[in-house]
Parts: sequence; structure tokens; C-alpha cells
Amino acid sequence: MENDSQTYVNGGRKRFYVSVQAGQILADPEAAAYELAIDANDEEVARLRELFEELSSMDEAEIGHFATTPYETNHDESLNSGSDELVSQIYRLLYECGTGETRRHIETMGIL
Repeated sequence: MENDSQTYVNGGRKRFYVSVQAGQILADPEAAAYELAIDANDEEVARLRELFEELSSMDEAEIGHFATTPYETNHDESLNSGSDELVSQIYRLLYECGTGETRRHIETMGIL
């Protein structure tokens, strides 16, 4: 049986379609381009949204920092490490909730 966006799978989980690049979590695979499919519960979706928001805020902070201090390197490394850690957290959560295909894809990325 094929799972649609309204079907609950695996004990209260629903299928979602995620674009890491755009920071989007979609219930409808036709709504926009996505990279990965996950089966997640409400708490996992909320955590993923929170991580995307943190990453977006971190990106804005980096843009502001580089605009005001383009040649400072010590602070650059700490900003980048914060972004890297958020991306790792996002992919760990996506792996935990991911479909088989999503897990295989993340494994090939070597990010975890």
C-alpha cells in the first residue's frame, strides 16, 4: 500500500518531504521540490523546523558578520562550526526519521 501525505505510518508518523536547501518540510510532494522523504511524528517535525530556523538565523548572523568584518578569521571559524553542527543535527534527525531511500542517500553523503 502506497503512503500518501495524509496516511499515518509507523505508529503515529506521517510522511513528509524535506528540502534541506530551502529549509522546508512539506506534506504534499507536489508542492515544491524536495530532496528527502521522512516518516515523522509531530515532535520530530517541530524539532526539524526549529533546527531549520536556527540554521537560517545562523546564516543571517554570518552574512551580517562578513559584511562588517570581511577579514577577521578567528570568529569566522566559530561561526562556521556552529553552522556545521546544525547541519549535522538536521541530517541526524533526517536519518532517524528517513525512509530507506533517504537513509541510503544520507549514508552516501558521508555527513554523519
